[in-house]
Amino acid sequence: MTSNFKLNKISWLTLVMLFYCFLGVSQGETSTIKAQFALGVNSPSSSGFVSDFEANSINFPSINLGVQYMFKPQLGGKFDFGFNRFSNLDNRPEFKVNYLRINAQLVFDPSKIVDLSNRIRTFIHGGFGFSTVKPLGNYGQNKMAFLNAMAGIEFHYGISDKLSVYLDTSYILGFAKDFNPVSDGFGSFNGNLLTITIGASISLSGCYYCEQND
Repeated sequence: MTSNFKLNKISWLTLVMLFYCFLGVSQGETSTIKAQFALGVNSPSSSGFVSDFEANSINFPSINLGVQYMFKPQLGGKFDFGFNRFSNLDNRPEFKVNYLRINAQLVFDPSKIVDLSNRIRTFIHGGFGFSTVKPLGNYGQNKMAFLNAMAGIEFHYGISDKLSVYLDTSYILGFAKDFNPVSDGFGSFNGNLLTITIGASISLSGCYYCEQND
């Protein structure tokens, strides 16, 4: 448990340092750096719970915070943090779970290949990260930490040169071991997670649609 705490601390410090590094990059290029915030729902896989424990199929909230850096017009990277909470289905043992993750991902923008509109952009993202699971209440001792891989797609619509709103659908695959003993899994989760969020993307460098308008 102590090693997990140290690993979590290192992960958060790394995220913060990278955030400041991104903000320190020259902001002269169009859409180089973007800050993102999104809010939505999640759906955990039923296979991630021990017998008799099951979560609602749709849970609120899911919160995503991230910084994206495009080092080429169509290719970039992002570091982001996600907070998700889900709880028990009716007539099942009562529990709540906080699922947190941090991820480093590659980002691909195919919008210039399939140009639908100068206001519409699509981003495909995927990468690896680290997840922590913390049950609340009676099962708080059954914490878990494991690596993950995630992939998703974002659809952006430009409101202004600096601001766009977007819909993101992502799937997080957890590389967790089976619960051993089974009692360690009461109220906990070691499966996969689907998230659907709506958010805002704010350009911190240049303007979002300058290339199309020039």
